[in-house]
Amino acid sequence: MSAAVASVGLPRDRHGRPLHDLRISVIETCNYRCPYCMPEGLTPEETALGRARRLDFDEIETAVRAFARLGVSKLRLTGGEPLLRKGLPDLIARLARVPGIDDLALTTNGSLLAGQARALREAGLHRITLSLDALDPAVFKAMSGGRGDLADVLAGLDAAEAAGFRSIKINCVVQRGVNEDQALALVEHFRGTPHVPRFIEYMDVGTCNGWRRENVLPSAELRDLIAARWPLRALTPTYRGEVASRYGYEDGAGEIGFVSSVSEPFCGDCHRARLSADGQLFTCLFATRGQPLRARIAEGEDALAAHLATLWQARGDRYSEERASASPARRKIEMFYIGG
Repeated sequence: MSAAVASVGLPRDRHGRPLHDLRISVIETCNYRCPYCMPEGLTPEETALGRARRLDFDEIETAVRAFARLGVSKLRLTGGEPLLRKGLPDLIARLARVPGIDDLALTTNGSLLAGQARALREAGLHRITLSLDALDPAVFKAMSGGRGDLADVLAGLDAAEAAGFRSIKINCVVQRGVNEDQALALVEHFRGTPHVPRFIEYMDVGTCNGWRRENVLPSAELRDLIAARWPLRALTPTYRGEVASRYGYEDGAGEIGFVSSVSEPFCGDCHRARLSADGQLFTCLFATRGQPLRARIAEGEDALAAHLATLWQARGDRYSEERASASPARRKIEMFYIGG
């Protein structure tokens, strides 16, 4: 650890929150056009990057080593669709060797997972989160912007299981009037398996998705619907700052989770940072702008770690708690750009 960082210890932000988790968007492009994230024809052109503008693997590794010095132990690779990034297993192998990183995960839409699952596992990836918004093929296709094939995703899930990924989180973004009827189907499909469906409230991330509060299905309403058929019991969080509220089935057939950023904000215990594909630091999912890090990365781990400590100590984000008073004209960074 650099002397500058050591002198202040592990940084905490203005609300006393430590830095434990880092999400890295390895690519901003996606092969889907999900309306709640990257709607067809409405994506801001300025968020599209050329290959040369993306951080290379050396830069990403340097950044991760600096973040690890500040207390980051959990690392998640995202996109866009991260499996579109060429050579991703090579990057995973490098990051898996970084001292202090003990949890290395990937979020994917699963469309390309069948051909890459084993290589990802052999490279050192610990966990996979799979985005799956419906089990009805027609609803699934519509929610992928007409580009996704449910069979490809299910094949990817099978390949991940065969490669040794045991407990896979299944993320479902729930929108009232769009796919809430798919929740029970997902629960029934994954009951009795080690996989964990997580139902995520439709959030006002970015500005291109046309978010309206009336399209949000509160987690409590969905939880009651599920519990009426399969009784649930609340489970203790597995770690501080866990974003999903966990519930187990009373009959012992597994668990599910709910991410309730709209109805039950959890900003008070958020210790997550995000690094965009072009090297910008975002300290909140709902940020309006990032802090460019590429020049600092070029200076090396010591200089970068000291700079990151300063940025984190200045952090005061708690957008979800302030949503009701936020300006409606506030233009937020798009979700696909910083990995959700």
